[in-house]
Amino acid sequence: MSDDAKAKKKKGGGMKMIIMLVVAMILGGAGAAGGLYAAGFFSPKAEGPKEDPNKPVLVLAGESAEDVAKAHGWSGGGGEGGGHGGGAEGAHATAGHAPGKGIDLPTPANPAAYQATYFQLQTPFTSNMSDTDAFAQISIAVSTYYDMRVIDAIKTHEMAIRSQVLMLLAQQPEAMLSTPEGKQQLQKKIKATINDILKQKTGYGGVDNVYFTNFVIQ
Repeated sequence: MSDDAKAKKKKGGGMKMIIMLVVAMILGGAGAAGGLYAAGFFSPKAEGPKEDPNKPVLVLAGESAEDVAKAHGWSGGGGEGGGHGGGAEGAHATAGHAPGKGIDLPTPANPAAYQATYFQLQTPFTSNMSDTDAFAQISIAVSTYYDMRVIDAIKTHEMAIRSQVLMLLAQQPEAMLSTPEGKQQLQKKIKATINDILKQKTGYGGVDNVYFTNFVIQ
């Protein structure tokens, strides 16, 4: 048999199969279609994991944290700004994510490519220390490379944050807080505490660093 004849025979067989499928679907309706689906003639397109629209996103250098947040559905209200990279306005919760363990938002590998936004918690934290009658008073600010929804969540859940930070401060011995190393350890602990609360309340962390803007032991 010549190559042309073989090609025609193969083409004819393919057309015959298509005609049989069409006839089967017409005659059998849904039952035939279901049978063909089960036999593997049709398969749904696989869908990848969907991104949570409430997840804060990184802000590129030169962009506004507010504009990026608004592009993802956030709406700012009144209030004064929180620092470089755009002010924190309003007190709208990061909604749509059930409370739970939550997800850490990592610090970018190249921070210089992203815009840091700073926010000062206005009221100082004052507490006795664990091993003395003296007390420590600290004022803190936070920074994030993510959009304004992180700062917004801090404002919304500030009461829970203040409670946990005060409890943490009360557990610190005076000798530790009197050293630079001890202060650095406290910074890391406060950062972890704030991120844990944000993850529980909104589903996401996002605080990159904590700064002491005032530190007094009396």
